[in-house]
Amino acid sequence: MTRHSFIQMSKLSNVKGRINYITSHARQENLYATYQTADSAFWSALAKEAQIEFKRSNVEGKCIEARELIIALPEVYTRLNPQQVLESFTDEFRKRYNVECISALHHNKRKTNYHIHLIFSERRLLEHPEIKTASRNLFYSEQGKRVRTKKEVLDESGKLRNGCKIIKKGEVYEQHMFTVKDKQFKGEPFLQEVKTFYTDLINKEVADPEHKLKVFESESVYLPTKKIGKNNPRAAEIEADNAARQEWNRTADLALVSGIEEVKILAVKKEEIQERTSESIKQNGWFPKLFRSIVNKAKELLRDMIRTQQLPPKPVLSVDMDEYRVMQKLMIKVQNEAAAICRLQDVELSKLQSQLAETKGLFKGKERKALEQKIQQMEKTIAAKLNAIPTILQDDGYPDAEVFIAAFKKATEIVEQYRRDLSDWERKVKSNKAPKRQSPPPEKQSVRNRLRQLQAESKQRRTHNRHSQDIER
Repeated sequence: MTRHSFIQMSKLSNVKGRINYITSHARQENLYATYQTADSAFWSALAKEAQIEFKRSNVEGKCIEARELIIALPEVYTRLNPQQVLESFTDEFRKRYNVECISALHHNKRKTNYHIHLIFSERRLLEHPEIKTASRNLFYSEQGKRVRTKKEVLDESGKLRNGCKIIKKGEVYEQHMFTVKDKQFKGEPFLQEVKTFYTDLINKEVADPEHKLKVFESESVYLPTKKIGKNNPRAAEIEADNAARQEWNRTADLALVSGIEEVKILAVKKEEIQERTSESIKQNGWFPKLFRSIVNKAKELLRDMIRTQQLPPKPVLSVDMDEYRVMQKLMIKVQNEAAAICRLQDVELSKLQSQLAETKGLFKGKERKALEQKIQQMEKTIAAKLNAIPTILQDDGYPDAEVFIAAFKKATEIVEQYRRDLSDWERKVKSNKAPKRQSPPPEKQSVRNRLRQLQAESKQRRTHNRHSQDIER
């Protein structure tokens, strides 16, 4: 199955606490390296100024002092020097965005998730700090708001009220060591850019093209799955959620190789999953079981489309082109697999389920149990065959069904255009309408070269973010 990079960004409301957590050997069981581009004083000053600015803004919510990226690394990175890996990834980010960073390289408890925590500042140090001094006495209320007169901050006995303050003439009342937050870090384009940037960086150490990571493309026919973080109390819920998403993804593969247009699958995904989920959240909030129900209904709708979709006839190629024949045989192979899956789902499994529903009575326990076991075995067989479709394509160099179907359609267009050109040439020759010095027929070699180029491009294609993943830590 195609592997996708995982890069997640989160907001930090306590940057000093988070730094202590990710860099402490006492708090991290598998901490391999730490690295920082600025000292502790920088992060303390950053947090202090962020809190002052937040209080001054008088808005609700939490103050965001910094941001954090979590970058999952493939297994090959465990063989590399941890300190060099961490410094390389951190320095590349600092060089690209000109902000200070602090980072750590971890494994999770089971050593199945090798990853980097990279904390970065959204502000930059000013070359010359801005310092403002009071030209007269300044008075501030309990809410930190500036008031006009001294009376407004005194109690009935003439003493300064708790929470109020007076800044005397000549004293510093405001100073800035940092710039304002860089707005680029808030936008989705930044995160997408970082995902692409780090995915390319990660892949430099992945030699096998088939094992290189991809960035998930949210506009594909597939649904993203989520990673389950350490000690996550919602682990069982996320696992069930991922199972529903994977079922949809396998059904989408089946639909593609069954001849259903990608645009139709995308329409089902948008209307039956994305829009219904959005409406459900607006009305009821987030309910995982409700989301899984929406996905399952959409999956069944897609299966109904597969049932009614007639597989296209096996194409007969009259032009001798080995490259197209290879693609053609592969198409027939996955279509046959799809047809076999549909037969098992719609005939064999349905038959067993009907038999189970009809087997009632006190003395039918053994018979029911036998049928239930057959149903379970049949479901496993179907699941294995569904998983086999992307494997068949990957064995031939295509990353997934979506890429192969697009390549096959393009190849078919090339071959059909060649046939039309050849037919037109033959018609002109037979009707004696061609000039005496007839142009030669279309060359098979040029078509063969175009097919080879198309195959190579398709097998090298790495679409962006197929199973966008979220992680909870």
